[in-house]
Amino acid sequence: MSDLYDRDFYAWANEQAGLLREGRLSGADVANIAEEIETLGRNEKRELRSRLNVLFLHLLKWRHQPARRSRSWELSIADARNDLAEHLADSPSLQAILPEAVASAYRRARLHAEQQTGLPAKTFPVECPWAFDEAMTEELPGSARDEP
Repeated sequence: MSDLYDRDFYAWANEQAGLLREGRLSGADVANIAEEIETLGRNEKRELRSRLNVLFLHLLKWRHQPARRSRSWELSIADARNDLAEHLADSPSLQAILPEAVASAYRRARLHAEQQTGLPAKTFPVECPWAFDEAMTEELPGSARDEP
């Protein structure tokens, strides 16, 4: 069983799915199935942090580079917010880890903002300036929506 797992993951996965559907648990590679399920959970957390990173990066650039604001940036922020909302709707239990995910993602976004803007690190707050709900709903000063 483990040999197929190591040789051909796709074939192993299909074989395991078939065994589970047929209720043949005794033939299933339970240890590796459990490991793969845990990996899926870690991937969901990683995806949450990645999507938060994108949102915070765009918000930092919006806030600290007003002369470079554009409709494209505004739409990128809206898109990041939509992606996050959908991800959380698909996996609502991720709400429980939002505080740690926000802190982790913001640290990375701050570093990326420094790299992408060329502004000094001290330009960007060390701690995330947004609670999750604020980041998801904050109006963007100078956006196209502010214009009549």
